[in-house]
Amino acid sequence: MSDAPAPQAQPPQPVGLDNCADEPIHIPGLIQPHGALLAFAADGTLRAWSANVAGLLGITPAMGIPYTGLALEAGVVEQLRACLEEGADSPTGIESRGNGHTFDCVVHGNGTQAIAEFELRQVAADALAAFALKAHAAIERLRRQRSIEALLRHAVEQVREITGFDRVMAYRFRHDDSGDVVAEALRDDLKPFLGMRYPAGDIPAQARRLYTINTLRLIADVGYTPVPVLGAASDAPLDMSHCVLRSVSPIHIEYLQNMGVGASMSVSIVINGRLWGLIACHHMAPLRVPYSVRMACDVMAQVLAAAVQSLDSRERAALAEQAAVARTRLIETLLQEDDVLAALERHADELAGNLAADALVFAQQGKLTAHGVDDDLAAAIVASLPPDGDEMVHRFSREQWPEALRERLGPWVGLLALHFDPAASGWLLALRKEQIETVRWAGKPDKLEKTGPLGHRLTPRGSFDEWVESVHDKAVPWESARLMVADQLLGEMHRASMARHAETEKARMQLLAMLGHDLRDPLQSISMAASVLQHGAQPQQLGQRIERSSGRMQRLISQVLDMSRLDSGLGLAMRKTDVDLSKALEDLLDEARMAHPGTVYHAAIEPEVHGCADPDRMAQVISNLLSNARHHGANGQPILVSLRAEEGQAVLEVRNDGAPIAPELAAQLFNPFKRMALQNRANRSGMGLGLYIAENVVKGHGGSVTYRYEAPHVVFRVAFPLRPA
Repeated sequence: MSDAPAPQAQPPQPVGLDNCADEPIHIPGLIQPHGALLAFAADGTLRAWSANVAGLLGITPAMGIPYTGLALEAGVVEQLRACLEEGADSPTGIESRGNGHTFDCVVHGNGTQAIAEFELRQVAADALAAFALKAHAAIERLRRQRSIEALLRHAVEQVREITGFDRVMAYRFRHDDSGDVVAEALRDDLKPFLGMRYPAGDIPAQARRLYTINTLRLIADVGYTPVPVLGAASDAPLDMSHCVLRSVSPIHIEYLQNMGVGASMSVSIVINGRLWGLIACHHMAPLRVPYSVRMACDVMAQVLAAAVQSLDSRERAALAEQAAVARTRLIETLLQEDDVLAALERHADELAGNLAADALVFAQQGKLTAHGVDDDLAAAIVASLPPDGDEMVHRFSREQWPEALRERLGPWVGLLALHFDPAASGWLLALRKEQIETVRWAGKPDKLEKTGPLGHRLTPRGSFDEWVESVHDKAVPWESARLMVADQLLGEMHRASMARHAETEKARMQLLAMLGHDLRDPLQSISMAASVLQHGAQPQQLGQRIERSSGRMQRLISQVLDMSRLDSGLGLAMRKTDVDLSKALEDLLDEARMAHPGTVYHAAIEPEVHGCADPDRMAQVISNLLSNARHHGANGQPILVSLRAEEGQAVLEVRNDGAPIAPELAAQLFNPFKRMALQNRANRSGMGLGLYIAENVVKGHGGSVTYRYEAPHVVFRVAFPLRPA
């Protein structure tokens, strides 16, 4: 025998709500008085016991006595041996008799010690058998439920029936750890708490941990006087996390007394290691529930947790399957479509459904499209996002936004942002509106400073009368299943973006190689002309050759510069003025006829079509369409050009005889790096940039360029407003 026994309970400290989160509730050094406790070291010797052991068990404890040397029943000795020698730490309950009492003896380990708890039994064995039948029937009824609401409703009814508590409530915890009472069974004369919410602070973090690892806790008499645990002064306090007799925090006792509760029991609903919910039982007088009945309730909670998890898994699987189908369609479009924002727009409804979003914003390279939210606000939200760092940004309350933007947000306080293309500032934003919610709190959830039984400090609230609060500036956070969908979508979109960048880079290399080749010819022509001029040749013809070659070089370089501006998001510079579009088209046709006398142009030009446009940029568009028609049209067939004013728009059409463009090529017509352009024998000097630039010019005027086929003609149509909106 070694150290003399000493109380393990710490000297009383002033504990209040302001410091209760630091209270070591797993090592209280105290137990509830309706039982006794023995704790043995790894070598089987007694190291701690409750002060009531001699009176309750009729044995005399002493430091260092082996468990085999105490007057314990054979069944208890065998369980202690299994715990110490075989590592059987899980609680095992057996019936034990001694000193004229019948006990429920619970033996369990905490990794280094074996603990035996002896809880006084007040109910006869035949009554327990009836309890067992009730519990079995209750569990079977629970298994048949097909919704979470029905599961919880039946659970509280069955727990109340087999335990006799006055009130049994089912809490479901929210994202912020507050809990809603979603089901309740109670005595007729009690005021219901159904639909009320309890603040997260009602269960501090260390208590939440104990609820997770020790899923059932009984306080048989809230007014109890705790019994100290005695142990060697040199030993660490006994870890009582798994003890059924563990004394509870005085703050929790005061909380229950404020509610008028005489006895309490809680059963944890733990899913994937997280406290999902709680079955809380209250009695207005002391009530001792037998251990076997409590274990039946614990089994019910495990069945309930398994059923909830199964229902949740089915919902998640259905959502994942639906999202996977939509994701596959989106990625196919992204890989085929030149315009990423257009591809995303095409799938906006599906994306909003799978992400449970009220609005969407797509942004890339300084451009954006918004669905359900104002464009200016969308631009401000995109600007508030970090350019580097997290690939997913999640906000669900106004205070999480940059202060300068908070008032401007209006109802859009929920954000899930996916940074799918960091290289091109590509964002997909899902937005949610604030959920203005009326919360029925079970008492005003404020800390009260007062002098209570434990001194002057912050104390639990004294009133649990309903207190209604209207909650603003918060949106429903994205659920874990939706975040999983978003994460998978982000991964696929990121891979698609990388593939697009690789393809674009390859096309850039082709373009540079082609540009070098195409510039070599006019440079060589100019060089040769200069050499011939040096030898006294006639300058007029050579001057024309130099002019044509330098003009071709200028066009090539201008196209590359335009493409570079568009690719970097700068856009094309526009200088709009009032233009006689009819005259401009006639002048361009005259130039084309002089430059290409072998090509026939038929024109139908409505006179005096005036519009607000950039004359040089529009000339660039028309010249490109005429050049395409000349290069791709059938030899000997005329090119048809028309211009008219129609419903406030200028409508230009250029037609040439030819076969229809294949659908897969038509989808790429306005791509700057079209394979068909880079490999086109009919236009060896083209780089595939003309239509890309033309479309952007027309878009800059608020219009569009479209292709259609009207046998035997290939038709390109340009339409834009004569006057800006």
